[in-house]
Amino acid sequence: MNFSKKNHEHKNENVINVSKKVILSVAVIAALGLTSCKDETKKETTEAKTEKSKDMAMADLSFGVRGNCGMCKSTIEKAANSVDGVASANWDVDKKKIDVSFDDTKTDAMAIHKAIAASGYDTDKVPGSEDAYKGLPGCCQYDHEMMMNQSGEMKSKDHSNHDH
Repeated sequence: MNFSKKNHEHKNENVINVSKKVILSVAVIAALGLTSCKDETKKETTEAKTEKSKDMAMADLSFGVRGNCGMCKSTIEKAANSVDGVASANWDVDKKKIDVSFDDTKTDAMAIHKAIAASGYDTDKVPGSEDAYKGLPGCCQYDHEMMMNQSGEMKSKDHSNHDH
């Protein structure tokens, strides 16, 4: 009787072990199946984005923006990139110029100027918000008369009206 009870317990353990293996196998197969479906979805999404980008009317724009430092760069670019349709923005600290690529079916140049101005920085078309300017760190509070040297060339002083 004792032998039969042990044999029965041993069979139960085997059934439990086999059941665990079956459940684990099913879980692994399901995970692999879901992962491959996820990859297909990613491919389809990427293909859709590529086709969508071909339909967008991308425009490039460059204009002057006053500012001083790397913190200014971060704030100015963040403001430009916050405009729906802006694909990229890069402000050059030395040239005081921003280069922006955007979808002109979603936004226009003036919306980008206004977003940057709202962050406290003067553009060559829109003066910066005075309240936002006052909230900028000290190193970012630029001279409002600063030249926005878009070409990057140093302008020599005109001495034609007097003799040296």
